[in-house]
Amino acid sequence: MNVSRETRRRLEIFERELRAWQKVINLVSPASLDAFWLRHVQDCLQLIPLAPKAERWVDLGAGAGLPGLVIAASDRIPHVTLVESDSRKCAFLRHAARQMGVAAEVVEGRIELSLAGRQADVVTARALAPLTRLLGYSQEMLRSGATGLFLKGRGYAAELTEAHESWTFEAEAVESRTDPESRILRITRFEGPRQPGDVK
Repeated sequence: MNVSRETRRRLEIFERELRAWQKVINLVSPASLDAFWLRHVQDCLQLIPLAPKAERWVDLGAGAGLPGLVIAASDRIPHVTLVESDSRKCAFLRHAARQMGVAAEVVEGRIELSLAGRQADVVTARALAPLTRLLGYSQEMLRSGATGLFLKGRGYAAELTEAHESWTFEAEAVESRTDPESRILRITRFEGPRQPGDVK
């Protein structure tokens, strides 16, 4: 990985804390920890070049801090907000951020109640919900010009088809650098709910 020594140090602390807390609460698939740097760190860091000028990053359903805390560790994004409804996971996120020395804001609450009026350059989610729901959650930020970066597995094409039934937007399916069957759905030019008669 092309990261600074300080970024790697932060990520090593993140791995240590994730492994420790995993013994108490389920944060990630236990098997995935054996490939932590590929499955989690590199998978998340590949998002940064897709929004090189972003300064405000909002991660929905932040859970284990993926990608939010990994993005914060990079020192490339000044403002990272992690939105999570599970209080135990919020405790982990706050603890890990302190140990890593990163200034990530943790917002505890349901996504649909936590985003009103919030501005962002990028909104992201990983393993949270189908694309249709993600667009619903983030529609205010997307309509204001934010870019959506949503990590998806092999079912990404079906999710795009379903989402186009309800929403008007443009999307690019960027091939993942860590899994040839996965894609990053880069959402741009979001207009909102599809109206009767709209051309798909």
